[in-house]
Amino acid sequence: MTDPLDVAGLQRRLADFAAARNWQQYHTPKNLVAALSVEASELVEIFQWLTPEESARVMTDPDTAPRVTDEVADVLAYLLQLCEVLGIDPLAALDAKIDRNERRFPVQE
Repeated sequence: MTDPLDVAGLQRRLADFAAARNWQQYHTPKNLVAALSVEASELVEIFQWLTPEESARVMTDPDTAPRVTDEVADVLAYLLQLCEVLGIDPLAALDAKIDRNERRFPVQE
């Protein structure tokens, strides 16, 4: 049985993967942000000319769904690596951002 997935464990796997290939030297914040942007653009490319209705059904297309999944994984991988290099806890950062947004955009009654 495998261990459940967690952010820290995935960050360790990514760091180990890079270290085994001597890639850490390239994992500067600048390079990771650039790679993140490229991967996010590849995700955008899949959706670029789809109608809103087609985009809502993208995961039902057996040819497109794996591409979307791979690009989401690439975006997340680079984001997690960036957080590791900069010492950011991504879950704490998101939690704090949601708190700020709740104060900034209160529910209108």
